[in-house]
Parts: sequence; C-alpha cells; structure tokens
Amino acid sequence: MNSYRDLIVWKAALGLAVNCYSATKGFPNSEAYGMTSQIRRSAASIAANVAEGHGRESTGAFIQFLRVAQGSLKELETHLILCGEVGLMVEAEVANLLGQTEDIGKMLRSMIRSLQQKS
Repeated sequence: MNSYRDLIVWKAALGLAVNCYSATKGFPNSEAYGMTSQIRRSAASIAANVAEGHGRESTGAFIQFLRVAQGSLKELETHLILCGEVGLMVEAEVANLLGQTEDIGKMLRSMIRSLQQKS
C-alpha cells in the first residue's frame, strides 16, 4: 500500500464526509456553529485520522490513529441520531448515513485486527 488514498476505508470515510456536508447544507443558520460544525468536523476527522495514521512510522501508531477514527465515527453517529430526534434531518437520511458509519466501523475494526496480528 503506497498511499492512504488507496485504502478502501479512507475512500469510504471521505465519501461519508462529503455526504455529511451535503446533508447539513440545509440546516438553519442558527446551527452553523453548532450541529453543522460538529457533524462536519467529526466526519472529516475519520478520514483524516486514517490518513495521518498511515503516514506514521510504526504499526502501533497507525493502530492508535485508527482507534481515534473509531472515536470520531461514534461521535458522528451520536450527532446524526440527535439530528433525527430533534428534526434537523429526516429519519431516512439519518438511516442512510448511519448505514455508512456501520460499514466504515466494520472496516476500521477489521483493519485494526489485521494490523495487530501482523505486529
């Protein structure tokens, strides 16, 4: 693997971030520094941590960054659920985004297990 951009999990996380940006475009202006910012930052953080971890010199550091990405993923899931509960997003959109987070979570867990077995 030459680049983090070759990783399927990074591509999926980037796609999720793009979808989150699109989903929050219609949020009220009053949420610009609230939920809009929180969702966008946590979504972007997933792909960013995969990339940063890939650039580290050790497998242990990469695993740690993948765990941070998992934390950002869970943060994003919580924000999305809250948006559904308070009516900022329709349930179908929340469900679609949560489906993506579930897939990415599986990929992160699998990658962590695989790296742990190799080290």
